[in-house]
Formats: sequence, C-alpha cells, structure tokens
Amino acid sequence: MSLSQDDVKRIARLARIEIDDAQAQATQGQLNTIFDLIATMQAVNTDNVSPMAHAQEVYQRLRDDVVTETDRHAAFQAVAPAVENGLYLVPKVIE
Repeated sequence: MSLSQDDVKRIARLARIEIDDAQAQATQGQLNTIFDLIATMQAVNTDNVSPMAHAQEVYQRLRDDVVTETDRHAAFQAVAPAVENGLYLVPKVIE
C-alpha cells in the first residue's frame, strides 16, 4: 500500500491537522516506509510459530490460592456510621 500526497493531506484534514506541502511530502515518505515495513512483516511465513506471551521464557511465580487474612467484617461494621442487615448505609446522592 502506498499513499499519495493527496491521501496524506486528506488524512491530515480529517485529523484536523494543518500541514503544508513540504510537511505532507515528508509525512508521505515516513508513512510509506512504515507501510512497506508492515508489508514485509506480513510476508513472513508464521504457520509453524507458536504464539508467545513474552519475548523471554519467564514465568509468573504463583502462590497457593488460600485465605491469608482473618474475617474482620464485624469489626469494620462496628465503627460504621450506619449499618443494616450487614450492609453499609450511605446517604442518597442522586434524586
């Protein structure tokens, strides 16, 4: 895919960016270089390549999924300004 200078100016207008002819020509060259790189990467055969989650073989150390803290629900509700049926009551903010 290759962009013309008119394409670059149209994109700039849609993005509400004001550019002159010299800037449009420089941007056209940069964008076409990027599109050429993308086309080169898309041409690579990746059929037998498995997806990677990370560039290196690193693994997250995981801990056992067990409860480590005690239940302090009653202690927190004891100091709450208003509680009903185990729920915190808050003032109405939307009418």
